[in-house]
Amino acid sequence: MKYVNKTDVCFPAHLERRMPQALSREPAPAVTEPEAALPYDLIETLFFAYRDFVGDPDRILTRYNFGRAHHRVLHFVNRNPGLTIAELLDILQITKQSLNRVLKELLEQGYVESRAGEADRRQRLLFPTKKGEELALALARPQAERIARATAQTSHADRDAAFRYLTAMIDATMGGQRGRGAA
Repeated sequence: MKYVNKTDVCFPAHLERRMPQALSREPAPAVTEPEAALPYDLIETLFFAYRDFVGDPDRILTRYNFGRAHHRVLHFVNRNPGLTIAELLDILQITKQSLNRVLKELLEQGYVESRAGEADRRQRLLFPTKKGEELALALARPQAERIARATAQTSHADRDAAFRYLTAMIDATMGGQRGRGAA
């Protein structure tokens, strides 16, 4: 096993040659076309960054018997109080059945509340409860700290470039908007 970064990611010896170049001190092996044109180093670095980024809240969620779907729902409801179920479905790109299962648990356990719309009483608007706001913040805090550590090592221009890069990867046709009222 080889430790490749501060998070103690272990690569079995037979996979060392596949280790992302960004995490290795050794030069990447030569690849042949068409593979050379693929940005494997960025793909793998993004994979590891995402794994660690969601791993922090995952550990907190286990205490509540919640998963990532609960986190996503709670995040967007907290960031956009008064969000409709239709808007949430558009943002998350999940089935209504999947959302209903997760939302039911969050409603029953008092993390989210549903209110009738003022203009249309049939419309259901979603709001975080105080308990929901506290959990959303507890889940966001380690992610914000991780981002702060990373951006402390870069310039403001680099941070802006990273934001533009990630934003450019979002497929706007798949509900990739940042949400109503989101910063």
